[in-house]
Amino acid sequence: MQVTINGEEKEIPDGLTVTGLLGHLGIHPGRVAIERNLEILFRAKWENTLVQPGDRYEIVNFVGGG
Repeated sequence: MQVTINGEEKEIPDGLTVTGLLGHLGIHPGRVAIERNLEILFRAKWENTLVQPGDRYEIVNFVGGG
């Protein structure tokens, strides 16, 4: 299925949850924020939210430093 991630169209397998999407992309879920279709998607919903064709995601990695 086609989705847009950080402005780039990607082909991903059907049936992924948002948690599964992160794993598919090789993104560690510990320090990211996710926006789905222009709305913040709270971490508690990642495991139960199925990725749908045409979804648009912005995935932001937090970087620590000093």
